[in-house]
Amino acid sequence: MMGLHFSVFVELLSLLLLLSPLIVLATTDPSDVQALGVLFGSLNNAPQLTGWKSSGDPCGESWKGVSCEGSAVIAVQLPGLGLSGTLGYLLSDLLSLRTLDLSNNNIHDTIPYQLPPNLTYLNFASNNFSGNLPFSISTMASLTYLNASHNSLSQSIGDIFQNLQSLSELDVSFNNLAGNLPDSFSSLSNLSSLFLQNNQLTGPVNVLSNLDLTNLNIANNHFDGWIPQEFKSIPNLMLGGNSFNSGPAPPPPPYMSPPSSGAHNHNHTGSSANTPHGQDSQASNQNHDNDKKKLAIGPIIGISLGSILVTLCALLFCINFHKKIFKSKDEEKCNPRDSLGSLPAGTDKGEWHQISNYMSMHAPTEWSFQVREPSSSSSNGQLVPHESEAIKQEMQEQRVKNSISSTNLKLPPAETMIGDKAYNKNGTGKRTKSPVAATSYTVASLQTATNSFSQECLVGEGSLGRVYRAEFPSGKILAVKKIDSAAVSLQEEDNFLEAISNMSRLRHLNITTLLGYCVEHGQRLLIYEYIGNGTLHDMLHYADDNSETLPWNARVKIALGTARAIEYLHEVCLPPVVHRNFKSANILLDEDLNPHLSDCGLAALTANTQRQVPTQMIGSFGYSAPEFAMSGLYTVKSDVYSFGVVMLELLTGRKPLDSSRTRSEQSLVGWATPQLHDIDALAKMVDPALKGIYPAKSLSRFADIIALCVQSEPEFRPPMSEVVQALVRLMQRASVVKRRSGDESGFSYKIMEHEATDVS
Repeated sequence: MMGLHFSVFVELLSLLLLLSPLIVLATTDPSDVQALGVLFGSLNNAPQLTGWKSSGDPCGESWKGVSCEGSAVIAVQLPGLGLSGTLGYLLSDLLSLRTLDLSNNNIHDTIPYQLPPNLTYLNFASNNFSGNLPFSISTMASLTYLNASHNSLSQSIGDIFQNLQSLSELDVSFNNLAGNLPDSFSSLSNLSSLFLQNNQLTGPVNVLSNLDLTNLNIANNHFDGWIPQEFKSIPNLMLGGNSFNSGPAPPPPPYMSPPSSGAHNHNHTGSSANTPHGQDSQASNQNHDNDKKKLAIGPIIGISLGSILVTLCALLFCINFHKKIFKSKDEEKCNPRDSLGSLPAGTDKGEWHQISNYMSMHAPTEWSFQVREPSSSSSNGQLVPHESEAIKQEMQEQRVKNSISSTNLKLPPAETMIGDKAYNKNGTGKRTKSPVAATSYTVASLQTATNSFSQECLVGEGSLGRVYRAEFPSGKILAVKKIDSAAVSLQEEDNFLEAISNMSRLRHLNITTLLGYCVEHGQRLLIYEYIGNGTLHDMLHYADDNSETLPWNARVKIALGTARAIEYLHEVCLPPVVHRNFKSANILLDEDLNPHLSDCGLAALTANTQRQVPTQMIGSFGYSAPEFAMSGLYTVKSDVYSFGVVMLELLTGRKPLDSSRTRSEQSLVGWATPQLHDIDALAKMVDPALKGIYPAKSLSRFADIIALCVQSEPEFRPPMSEVVQALVRLMQRASVVKRRSGDESGFSYKIMEHEATDVS
């Protein structure tokens, strides 16, 4: 009997031992439970937080967004749930928490002074937080990611970064932070991405000069002083909208050696022999002061003479420059474009040549990949693949043809008025008022068509405002862009109408047509044709498993149609229209996957008297050309660069900038450019969504065109007319067949009959 009881006891004990790990795993640390309970109450007991309650077992009951290891809460991830309220006062009790993501909610008040001390990932972006970054961040030695962008943070950034050597990405953009950058920024030895744009920060940025950054955006602040030379090595750099001194930073002052020690010893010895110590010290000080005065006189004289010489040279240059202008007026009347392409408003050729020379001398090594035109005497030792040479040769031939035929080009009357000026018979750029070719709408009619601009009708948000779907009583569906008044500079109605007049005359198959406008009660609205199949950006990057893959032929077709749109803006419109915000999100697709470029001419709504273009009118981060990042200047060749980035998106299916990837692959241009002429690497770069269904030769030619467009020097990028011709030839030469399962290469292609003689 005793043996039976003992065996039952053993079995029960064994069962308890087996269940004990489960019991331990399901029991959350009490301090974690209490901290999450306080957080739940501070977030107004939000019903979105399924499973949450003031007390309970977060790990065992699977509270929404809560992850655990054993009994410890290690992650709270609640982005985009529409949460409101505050964060409470017990977050610091979550001692095992490594990830805290509360981004894209409506949480307000200040960020708690005490935060979980062992975080590696902290994301408070896109909320309504006020105040400043709490000092407790300074103790998070393991923190690798910190994002508090798109809030209402203010005051100066605290000096809290001394111990954050693990931090690799910091984003506090789109706040109201002010003051100078803290010195502890220089301690962020592992930082690769820093985003400070759209704040009120002031002072110099030298504290950032020694950081090994891949991405730096400090645009739209009040920084001043010189741009550090070290910035030229940053692949993705945005500086516009500040008050930096123009040109490269001056060299450090020349070193002046002090008087020799022997001379000093001689003077001291001579004095000490005949004078008391006090008199000796006074005489020594007087001699030292005299030496300093003598040393100071020389530089002053040199600077004065140099200033006089520079002034004289400037006067001579201005006289010569004005002579050239008057001499070349008739030539400019016939040919307003030069060999460098069209310049932005307010920029003369001399300034552009200076910028080009500066970029050639100071371009970072990461931007140095080029495919230069072959020299007649030497190849400079460059090894350029034959395929790329073929593309360049074809473009060169087309350039000659274009130059021959351009003398007979007659522009349509409507297009000759596009831009800021119209050229009269004397060739002078006199501003003229053109009739508005678009229909005037009332605010009331647009409110009715958009259901008072309701959220249900919102279809997108652009650089200058939100876009709504508008359905009118007639059944017509249009797109209405509601301009944010704070984002435009042309507040006067006459100036705004003139910009609208120019935009309404843009007529091209691949450009969204401006059909109407509204200027009423202080409102500024634009009405466009409605393209209902989404954007290229969404189709490439946000397609779900049920979406159809964008086939290779369609991608080439989209590239060609978009290239023709830019060619029209650059080379048909007079003066040329620079897009300034070219990106895949501005390429709308219709049901037949025909591209329609949007936002054409919108740059005219911002100040056109300044050479620097506001950052919000420039292509999003990752699309901007190197010359804009370094100088704030934007030209037609900058549009060509952005077009090359979009072609890379079509080729790879990747975003221009993706911080979720490894550091070497975050910048699409930086990662892809060195591999564009390696056929093996190219095959691995192709968008996996294509599943190998593409023609190899077409792919290679497509990559060659990209390499030409994304060159760091603007003068080496081809005009869009050459890009169009290259894409036309590409479309003519190849057709896709499905990949055969037995292909060792993973893809196949066939050559059309008229290409058979062109295989090399």
